[in-house]
Amino acid sequence: MHKGNIVNADYQNNKKRPSIKSLPNLFLDRGNFLYLCRTTLNMENIMKTQLSKLALAVAIGLVLTFTFSCSSDDDGGNEPSGGMSSSSGDSDNNKCNSIATCKTKQIGSQNWLAENLNIDVSGSVCFGNDPANCTKYGRLYNWATAMALPPSCNSSSCASKIKAKHQGICPSGWHIPSDDDWDELISYVESSNGCGVCAGRYLKATSGWNDYNIKSGNGDDKYGFTALPGGYGSSDGSFNYVGDYGNWWSSNESNSYYAYYRFMYYNRELVGYINYGKDYLHSVRCLQN
Repeated sequence: MHKGNIVNADYQNNKKRPSIKSLPNLFLDRGNFLYLCRTTLNMENIMKTQLSKLALAVAIGLVLTFTFSCSSDDDGGNEPSGGMSSSSGDSDNNKCNSIATCKTKQIGSQNWLAENLNIDVSGSVCFGNDPANCTKYGRLYNWATAMALPPSCNSSSCASKIKAKHQGICPSGWHIPSDDDWDELISYVESSNGCGVCAGRYLKATSGWNDYNIKSGNGDDKYGFTALPGGYGSSDGSFNYVGDYGNWWSSNESNSYYAYYRFMYYNRELVGYINYGKDYLHSVRCLQN
């Protein structure tokens, strides 16, 4: 079975619209106008009634206008199943922290996340514990956390708990890609471009990768996969190789302590394949069921 390259190596911005519930606050001070009308008690009462009606009418009109505006800004609900957005965006502004904010991309017959997962769950971290790195590269997860399995699965076999399309921390309708899923992606990219050992060139982002020997480490991002070099973290709290390496977990377990992941390097065009410690912290991509 093709395994990529086995080596011995280690929105559109979401615009927050004001809540409709906040609109009544626009009219809290309308009663101040009532104090301008004190010629007689009668006149005051009349003016109170009229101004209250006027304020109510204006409020209703604004609410209706606002509601119509919100509806017209919507894309008609044409999202891929799973509730994710298919729009492209700035790779330096990762918003993939909820079902509605992750970008996706169809590559061959597969629909992939087009950015690293950035869902904050217990056991996940930002590279260097710097939130800015989560914004750019997404979060890093150990294998058990990515798979939504007990922490003990990082040091014991949990093969019996792994499902064919294992959801893990991915949104409903999506799953952690298996080795076979990764193989299909790599085979599609390389066969489509008539090359071998070259998938990394077409999957890496066009910016964000370090240079080597005065050459750019960036890729062509031909398919919108936008792979970024998020580096990795270790269980001892250290972090390494952001800008150089990108590593993504597979759902496949190797043994009690090791699981498989795919990687890309700044100075290579391959997509590598290796098994390594489950307690290491890598990026996560999800694949639609």
